Amino acid sequence: MAPLFRTREFLSLVRYVLTSYNPADKEVTLPRRIFFLALLAVAACAPVPSCAQQVSQEKAPQEKEQVLWQKLEAMIGGVDRNLDGVLGVAILDLTTGQNYLLHADEVLPTASSIKIAILAELYHQAQQGKIKLGDLYTLQSADLVGGSGVAGALTPGVTRLTLRDVAALMISVSDNSATNIIIDRIGMENVNALLDSLGLTHTRLRRKMMDVKAAAEGRENIATPREMMLLLENLYRGKVLNKQFTEEFFNLLSIHKESYIPRELPEDLRVANKPGELEGVRNDSGIVFAGKRPYVISVMTTYLRREHDGGEAIMRISNAAYQMFDRFSRASEYGRVVSTHDTGNP
Repeated sequence: MAPLFRTREFLSLVRYVLTSYNPADKEVTLPRRIFFLALLAVAACAPVPSCAQQVSQEKAPQEKEQVLWQKLEAMIGGVDRNLDGVLGVAILDLTTGQNYLLHADEVLPTASSIKIAILAELYHQAQQGKIKLGDLYTLQSADLVGGSGVAGALTPGVTRLTLRDVAALMISVSDNSATNIIIDRIGMENVNALLDSLGLTHTRLRRKMMDVKAAAEGRENIATPREMMLLLENLYRGKVLNKQFTEEFFNLLSIHKESYIPRELPEDLRVANKPGELEGVRNDSGIVFAGKRPYVISVMTTYLRREHDGGEAIMRISNAAYQMFDRFSRASEYGRVVSTHDTGNP
């Protein structure tokens, strides 16, 4: 329905009423007074095009996106109900700041996902000039622990690696010996101090890798899905490292690895993540660089009856999140996707 008055007409009418109606004027009869008052009431109530209508139109595209967020929430809720274990999820849109949280403040074992924090402190100290990533380290027999992977195949006392190479082993193949070398070099307490400086008080490095005695005593490496999400967001936004070291950090974290978040995603998609596995535990946290809509995703599971189910849950949630953000990235604000593979009618 068309508005009764346009903005300019509305203001003209108000001015006319206010200047024409003078209660003290004896020439103004009672009928005329009623007429003027009625006219003013009509003018005040008349629908006028306003900013509110424009805002409503502007909000329409965002409201469409909310439908997909709601469907993602429903899908993850189904995964949670069907998983025989405990699930925590935190997803953050790095463009809009919108997030989805499920049991996101539960403190859970990190397994190897804590290596994101270790890598962050390594680069933090390199930025401060306390260490040099090109410094050489000679591998020692005492460094070797279970889950050593590549380090276990190298010759102790002879093999020399740069700290950057050691960090690459820690991230790419989750080498535990390499991780412990880095922890000894930068200091466990400094990793936690960095986390404290970011307000991440529930994320703790409390033992070295494969320290079963410490784990049995309750000194587990822990975090919450929300804090893993915030750690990655802070790193992405340059709140931990300068531009150069931020880029180097994510280049290393993006090295291809066997993990859950990218398992069913396009092979050429950049994913900077670190998974973690322990008995009864499956985790993965990282940033997915989905075109114009990069996002953080942290999925942590524990108390799993079957570890395989935890991994499947992470993959399903990761795939669903990607399908949503990929559409956000490639579509117009109204949802139309235009690409070379468009099979629809123009």
